[in-house]
Amino acid sequence: MLELTVLSVPDCPNEPVLRDRLAQALPGYPGAVVTGRVIETQTDAARYQMHGSPTLLINGSDPFASPGMAASVSCRVYRDETGRADGAPPVTALADALHLAVTSDLAPAVGRAGRGRVAPVEGGLRAVHQAVLRAFAATGRPPAPKVLDEAAAPFGASGREVMRSLHAGDFLRLDASGTISAAYPFSPTPTAHLVTIQDGPSVHAMCAVDALGMAAMLGKDITITSTEPGTGLTVTISVPGNGTAPRGQPDTAVVYYGQHTIRSPCCPPEQTPPAAADTCCETINVFTTPAAAATWARDHPDVTGQILSQQEAWRTGVTIFGPLLR
Repeated sequence: MLELTVLSVPDCPNEPVLRDRLAQALPGYPGAVVTGRVIETQTDAARYQMHGSPTLLINGSDPFASPGMAASVSCRVYRDETGRADGAPPVTALADALHLAVTSDLAPAVGRAGRGRVAPVEGGLRAVHQAVLRAFAATGRPPAPKVLDEAAAPFGASGREVMRSLHAGDFLRLDASGTISAAYPFSPTPTAHLVTIQDGPSVHAMCAVDALGMAAMLGKDITITSTEPGTGLTVTISVPGNGTAPRGQPDTAVVYYGQHTIRSPCCPPEQTPPAAADTCCETINVFTTPAAAATWARDHPDVTGQILSQQEAWRTGVTIFGPLLR
C-alpha cells in the first residue's frame, strides 16, 4: 500500500508540477492513495515534515530529504542527475522512490528505512559517495583522501566533512578513526560474500543482497561466492550485467533476508535509525536450500525476516543499488 501526501504552501507554482510528474510515475501502483495538505506556518511544516514546498511524503517519509534537513515553508529546490535545479523531482527519481517504498518492507534498514541509498546532490554528498564506490569497484580499496577532497571541492567542502555527513545518513560507515568500515554494497574487510567483477578486482560485499545488486550498479557481470552460515557450504551465483536474472549453483539456493530484533551491543542506543551494518548485514545470507535457511532462522530467535528466492533477492538488490552510480 502506498500512501502519498503532497505538502505545499498556498498557491505554490511547483505543486502542480510535482503532481503531474507523480502521475507519470504512478502507473503500475493502482492501490496508491494521493492526498494533499496546505501548510501555512513553520510550526505545521515541522509537524508534517515539510522540507520546503512542495514536499512528497511516501508512507509518511520524505525520500528526497538529506540528513539533518530542516522543516521549512520556503520554496524547495530539487536537483536532477546532472545537478540542474528544479522545483520538483524528475519522473525517474519519483519512480525509483516508489519502487523502493514498495520493496522496503522486507528489511527496512538495508534501504535506509525506505529512503534509499542514493545520496543527495547537495553539499557534495553524491559526488563524494560515488567517488568512494568507484574506487572500490576499480581497486577493491577505499579512495585516497585527495580523491575525496577533489570530489567535494566544487561544493565548498572538504572530503572529510562530507564523509562525516554520509556516515550520519548511513550512506556509508566510518570507524572511530574516520576509516571506512562499510561502503554499501562494498566491505573493506572479508565477509561471507566474495564478488569477482568482470575486468575488475575481487571485493567483499556487506551482505547477500548487496552482492546481488552490484552487477546492476556497475553494468558488469559478476560472480558471487558465498559461504552458508553454520555449514560452510559454498554457493556460487553468476549475475549478468545486462539486467537478466542470476544463475545459482546449486539452483535450490535462496537468501534469508533478516535483521536483528534486539539491538546488539555494537549499536549505540542514541543511533536512530540504527545503521544497516549493525542490524542486518550479517543476517542477510545465502543458503543452499530453503530448509537450510529455515533451520538457521529457527536457531536464531533474535532475528526476524523471510526467505527470498534468488530472483526476489536480486530484484531487491537492483532496486537499492542500481541507481547509485547514475
